Amino acid sequence: MSWIRDSIRAFLEQGDRLLLALCLAASGFGLVLIFSATRYMENSAGIRCMLVQTAAILLGVFVYILMSSLDIELITEKSWKLLLAFGVGINLLLFTPLGFGAEETGNNNWLRIPGFPVNLQPAEIAKLTFVMLLAWQISRQRERGVSRPASVFQLAGHTLFMIGLIVVTSGDFGMALTYGIIFVVMTWAGGVKKRWFLLAAVVCAAAVVVIWPHVSDKYYMKRFVVVIDRLLGNTATLLEQTQGVGWQQNRSVLAIGSGGLFGMGYLNGTQTQSLSEESLPARHTDEIFAVCGEEFGLVGCVLLLALLGGIILRCVWVARRACSPQSALIAMGYAGMLIAQVGVNVGMCLYVFPVVGITLPFISYGGSSILTMFAAMGIVSSIKMRALPDWLRDRNQL
Repeated sequence: MSWIRDSIRAFLEQGDRLLLALCLAASGFGLVLIFSATRYMENSAGIRCMLVQTAAILLGVFVYILMSSLDIELITEKSWKLLLAFGVGINLLLFTPLGFGAEETGNNNWLRIPGFPVNLQPAEIAKLTFVMLLAWQISRQRERGVSRPASVFQLAGHTLFMIGLIVVTSGDFGMALTYGIIFVVMTWAGGVKKRWFLLAAVVCAAAVVVIWPHVSDKYYMKRFVVVIDRLLGNTATLLEQTQGVGWQQNRSVLAIGSGGLFGMGYLNGTQTQSLSEESLPARHTDEIFAVCGEEFGLVGCVLLLALLGGIILRCVWVARRACSPQSALIAMGYAGMLIAQVGVNVGMCLYVFPVVGITLPFISYGGSSILTMFAAMGIVSSIKMRALPDWLRDRNQL
């Protein structure tokens, strides 16, 4: 137990207490919203959600402190094969009887561990090791030229392998998109030339043109179609936009709009508290931002985004002061992870992005998500604890 005491002592002396405070503030706001969003549930389901989320936050603080004490660079350098095996192996567990999903989405996202109080989402947890390994790869390639074709293909191959693994094992395209955005943020920060991003955009556009006729009638693709049609003002698909595939987002937009500037008041949201079929779906997970908009209005939404924005900016601040390019890339990778999830989730709720099942970090209900976020921020704290001193950083800007 001495190492735990040493970890706590080191954190209190040098850890990023501001980042932890921001994470706790955001998680506390999330608990307030989850309580309101689960009041409609029958029996004790709502109480269980609150207990699970609270326990996950408390455990997350403990994980944050422990991760702060680790030398992530040393661990990655010495154990990169184990980290890769862990990321692949935990996703492959979805093929075992432990894996399960939701019938309404068709995804197979979760692991049910006997005796463990919460279910685990492998792709969520594997983001931690993915960022560490990609940062290690980029830092190694920088010595030879990170924009060389061989370097770019190696980095892209690692990312495409993980994305393909997630799609095959779970069918979770939203999580696959998050990995893709993390890759873009990290390679951009790592110095990959802009021409590679332009080439990737052209290749993706060409792939969409070729593949679209064969998949446009699939239910998942219709989620994209209704968003595009709505943005273009296509009234020919109005029924799909309001009552069909776009029904969930339509309810979300109505909830946010009805909140106005200051909202309807806590526990007084019309859709949030409704038991009817016209109520807000997935209100404690994917659509929790709409709960905030309905009950706290624009002011509440701005406050929520300010908290999450503060966490992202703190990660960038730590990256700018990191002791090495590898540590800086890890911090930027976790900033990219937050940017991806916040942007996609809020875009879903505002009906400008299709529904892909991405939760709002620190806010939405979910034990795996909370633990992953606190662990990631704990790693950022460990990078801050090992930052370069001011007098040295001024002469060695990363």
